Amino acid sequence: MGQFEQFVQIRRQLHEIPELGFQEVKTQQYLLKYINQLPQQFIEVNTWKTGILVKVEGTEPTGVIGYRADIDGLPIEEETGYAFTSHHPGNMHACGHDFHMSIALGLLTHFAKHRPKESLLFIFQPAEEGPGGAKPMLESEEFAKWRPTQMIALHIAPEYPVGTIATKEGLLFANTSELFIDLHGKGGHAAYPHKANDMVVCAAHLVTQLQTIVSRNIDPLDSAVVTIGKISGGTKQNIIAEKSRIEGTIRTLSLQSMEKVKARIEALVSGVEVGFSCKATIDYGANYCQVYNDAALTREFIEFSKKAENITVIECQEAMTGEDFGYFLEEIPGFMFWLGVNSAYGLHDAKLNPDEKAIETAIEHLISYITYKQSNM
Repeated sequence: MGQFEQFVQIRRQLHEIPELGFQEVKTQQYLLKYINQLPQQFIEVNTWKTGILVKVEGTEPTGVIGYRADIDGLPIEEETGYAFTSHHPGNMHACGHDFHMSIALGLLTHFAKHRPKESLLFIFQPAEEGPGGAKPMLESEEFAKWRPTQMIALHIAPEYPVGTIATKEGLLFANTSELFIDLHGKGGHAAYPHKANDMVVCAAHLVTQLQTIVSRNIDPLDSAVVTIGKISGGTKQNIIAEKSRIEGTIRTLSLQSMEKVKARIEALVSGVEVGFSCKATIDYGANYCQVYNDAALTREFIEFSKKAENITVIECQEAMTGEDFGYFLEEIPGFMFWLGVNSAYGLHDAKLNPDEKAIETAIEHLISYITYKQSNM
């Protein structure tokens, strides 16, 4: 892999220190140490919370191209068997953010040594997995100082072979919302159910009802997902549960459907309050807006990529995945694309094993594209 081998090693070192959103202290320290070793003649560095902004001042700037990499990990116990497995028990880079960071450092390294015509802003963003770092970063004074005029980001795609780039104009990723429902009833002895309000039974009924929202309230030609990933309640097998908690996610391809799904959830929850003589609260947690690619910039990238050697371009379908990069694209034109990494295991899987050859592919291709952009702004 030659000159790109160091970025494979960087990926492995970052893979060992996954940290959750806004806790990326070691990650930030690692990144800053590397960045500070680069030529400093025309770069400036600033921090925001646990994130980092690096400005590369162009020779004849007419705008600023922003490149974003997310830096947080997930609360997953790793099962890859890597020699460089996570040193943080219960945390893992299971969504490829170690890849994202190493690729961004590869690009930054090149342009710190080969000054571009246009200015570049490298954004190392915390908390993409939650509670969401993009929106507050976008609103920060630090970001406003160097605000880009266009934005680029990538996300690894386990299902595509190395050398594949997949994207589309317009909607790429869905609107998403977390979902937390807490049910409060009356506990009691298992032998006297008539004296209690059982919140395990209540939760079971509600979960079943929630699964009717998409099938019976959303236009079949539209798309939505309501997934319940966790139910908790009770303390012992012979004690009727006083409390239970339902945790899930909502994903829709339109804002209108998101509003309809939430309205229906609230109606069903009101119903179980009456039916089970309990109190309920709903928390939607982190809400991510859709990732909507700028048509002209995306088409330019697709056409450029089709002419590149060793790159296969797929104009893909939209996906129900969520990404807070959408907040940047709400205000700044740009695009996101999938990068093929050929893993047998998918995103958020404890055994995710992306092919490291994709690091070289991405760095080389994006250096070429950003260089090409210099003469087209």
